[in-house]
Amino acid sequence: MSSLGIDGLVSGLNTTDLINSLMTIEQVPQTLLKTKVTSTNSFISSLQTINGLFQSLATKATAAAAPTSLSLFTATSSSSSVTASTGTGAATGSVSFTVDATAAAKVGVTAAMATWSDQASPLTLVKPDGTKVELAPASGSLDDTVSAINKAAAGVTATKVASGTAADGTKLYRLQVSSNATGAANGFSLYRGSAADVAAGSATDVFTQPGAAVVRQAADAAVTLYAGTAAAQTVTSATNSFADLLPGVSVNVSTTSTDPVTVTIGRDASKAQSVASGLVDAFTAISSYYSQNTGVTSTTSPTNGTTTTTAGVLLGDATTRSAMQRVSSAMSTPVNGRSPSTIGVVIQKDGTFDFDQDVFQKALAADPAGTQAVLSGIAQNVADAANAASDKYTGSITTSITGQQSVVKDLNDQIDAWTDRLSMRRATLQAQYTALETSLSSLKSQSSWLSGQLSSLSTSS
Repeated sequence: MSSLGIDGLVSGLNTTDLINSLMTIEQVPQTLLKTKVTSTNSFISSLQTINGLFQSLATKATAAAAPTSLSLFTATSSSSSVTASTGTGAATGSVSFTVDATAAAKVGVTAAMATWSDQASPLTLVKPDGTKVELAPASGSLDDTVSAINKAAAGVTATKVASGTAADGTKLYRLQVSSNATGAANGFSLYRGSAADVAAGSATDVFTQPGAAVVRQAADAAVTLYAGTAAAQTVTSATNSFADLLPGVSVNVSTTSTDPVTVTIGRDASKAQSVASGLVDAFTAISSYYSQNTGVTSTTSPTNGTTTTTAGVLLGDATTRSAMQRVSSAMSTPVNGRSPSTIGVVIQKDGTFDFDQDVFQKALAADPAGTQAVLSGIAQNVADAANAASDKYTGSITTSITGQQSVVKDLNDQIDAWTDRLSMRRATLQAQYTALETSLSSLKSQSSWLSGQLSSLSTSS
């Protein structure tokens, strides 16, 4: 509990300002601790940023180190109705084929009608493999029939389609039923009657009744390789996509074609270049950030001419300096006797790296395997160095961040302790000065009483 302050009522002292001045001196150690927390947090922030850049480099380097990182291909088609894409396992080459059919879903419609039946009656959906799905509409209405088909989740969708009016003005509708997926295996038949009726042959196929029709039959897409030769081979697909028509190559067709369509697969030099240049770009990002945060800048005040020198927050930090040196060395170390510069990774006089795309493209065209080997070797060295710095458990920069965070925690604990200590010190000073004022007030009262007594004695004499 703090004492009531009597601010110089007797002494004339401004005790509040005096206590504040004394507390300013008392607070110096805590102020220094707070300053240290601010600078350490700034240091941690910079460490976290550069650590993230090292992690990005490690990710790109690991991908580039793969033995097939430059085995990137692109596919072109001689027809706009056929598209192709490449994936893992693709290689240069070409293939020609005719598009005989595109995939289709079955669509069937009933004759126009006002209602499905006079009363609720079963329906049976039959798949090409003989699977039977019996349906039980709640009533004979078309709406309940549509609902029963759709709720069955049998791979088809039913819709009620307006089909004009009867002579008496009654609105007519058709029941349209469609496969949810293309391909011959997704066809179906729809019967009036139970599954037993279908098995017995007494059920009625709704799409063969008068006025009904199969609008489109379910069908597979089909292409023929080597058409017109003894090696002609037809390939089918339930969809318009043919996966791995060639190893690592998928083809999509949209219309039929009697003329052969040629799909050609070639090396994608642009994507391959991006793998190598991306490695250099990731290193450049780290190098640029490190340079910005280790430089020394001087600024001169325009008012008084005072020059202030500021050092980068990472200047003098051995952990990041060591990580930079290790990665730089990994980028410039020869692989199997070949310098990285032979594939376009060129070290500059200032220690930074540049990427020469012309050198890379020439090397890739002349010796794809050799270029891959050099890039994979460089990338693996860089990945090892970057991971050593940024691994989330054992990385040197990661460990440094953890250590600095512990320092900040300890400093904050000390600051909290100082807050309690200073609060007690202020209370003590307030109590002391309050006691001083109280004592002075008592002495003043005694002095006034004595003066009064002495004055009365003089008068009596």
